[in-house]
Parts: sequence; C-alpha cells; structure tokens
Amino acid sequence: MIEVKPIQQHQVEQAKQIVTAVCLEIWQGILTEQDLRRYDSMSDIENVQTHYFDNSGTFLVLVDADQVVGTGAIRKLNDEICELKRMWFLKAYRGQGLGWKMAQLLCGFAKQAGYRKIRLDLANEERQPEALKLYRKLSFYPIERYNDSPCQVFMEKLLDIEIR
Repeated sequence: MIEVKPIQQHQVEQAKQIVTAVCLEIWQGILTEQDLRRYDSMSDIENVQTHYFDNSGTFLVLVDADQVVGTGAIRKLNDEICELKRMWFLKAYRGQGLGWKMAQLLCGFAKQAGYRKIRLDLANEERQPEALKLYRKLSFYPIERYNDSPCQVFMEKLLDIEIR
C-alpha cells in the first residue's frame, strides 16, 4: 500500500537518494552526481527535524512497502509565506495522482499552520513540464524571482484559494 506520512529519521538516506536520482534524471547529460553534491549538500534533509518540523514546516515521504519513493516538504520563509520544497517522485510513481495528493496535503498543512502564500521554484519549463502542469492545476501562478537559486521558474499560490 502506498502511503504519505511524515519522514522518520531512518528514512533520511532514502529521501536523499530519491532527490539525487530525480535531479540526475532531470539534468541527464548536464549534471553529474558530484556536481549535484557540490551544489546541494541536502543538509536540510539531514537535519530534517530542526530545518522543517521545529521551524513551522513539515517533510513528507511517499512510501511503498517500506521504501521511500517520493518526497515533499513545506519550509518557512517568513510568518506569512512558506515554500514547497523537495517535491520529487521516482518515475514509476508519477502520473498516478500521487503528486496531486502530496501537494494537497502540503497545502493543507501550510494553510493550517497559518501561512497565507506558498512559493516554489522549478529548474525550467523544458526539463520539468509535468511538474509545471501540476502546479498550474493547483492554482500556482508565475511570480518574480524570490531567491538566488539557479532555477528559472518561480511560482506562488494564495492559500485562501481552494484547490479545484
């Protein structure tokens, strides 16, 4: 049975492996695993309790038969705005509505935590077309750059707008 639940400490390494695998898939032929490790230490996942749970956020995992197959998180930017982070699913688990379910749970968490807006960034439209389609369907809209990441797509969602 596939479930979405808060990450446990023993799942941290599996979560990091998911992020690595999907990033390398997206940036195939451009980014090596060594490049990725230089760019992203994944210290937020390594310190998931303090980075997310103790800081008005959450980190969820998609689990299939005790194996982590997807991730998603909410990270505090300020008292009113949070960020959707680390939304990665192995290829075999995409296109089944699981990303939709994870995003709804994360948006629900953010709303209950008192955030008014959720932001996110994506590498670019060409490399993540399905993710962009999902976020548009979830009522995210384009905004100006809000961070110094190498991403090219920046989006936001008002939390008082219901998901259709």
